[in-house]
Amino acid sequence: MANETPEDSAAAGEAASDANQAAQYAPEQLGDADAAGQQVAADVNLDLVLDVPVTVSLRVGSTDISIRDLVRLVEGSVVALDRESEEPMDVLVNGTLVAHGEIVVVDDKYGVRLTDVIGPAERIEKLN
Repeated sequence: MANETPEDSAAAGEAASDANQAAQYAPEQLGDADAAGQQVAADVNLDLVLDVPVTVSLRVGSTDISIRDLVRLVEGSVVALDRESEEPMDVLVNGTLVAHGEIVVVDDKYGVRLTDVIGPAERIEKLN
């Protein structure tokens, strides 16, 4: 890059900026189809991220508790949560709500059956 002129650097910067702008989508664009009937986000290459590991967790419920009550907990203590026993659990991916589901047992291990999946546009709207 020693032979690069300032004009070359500026052109390269503009090309990189154009590429970054082309890869950005507004939340409303992800669920909409363009005039040709094709998904606007169809040119996004998901193969680049398919092997990236993520953490999937199931939120059963939560509660607020004082430190005084927290340090009094012993084996056998019961902590009441803010969710009814019939309510579906929250399924989170890297801390982001993506679905609701119910706990099931699969081969002597816990699993989750998805009952409601949050759409991509709705997930993006919740991020803002």
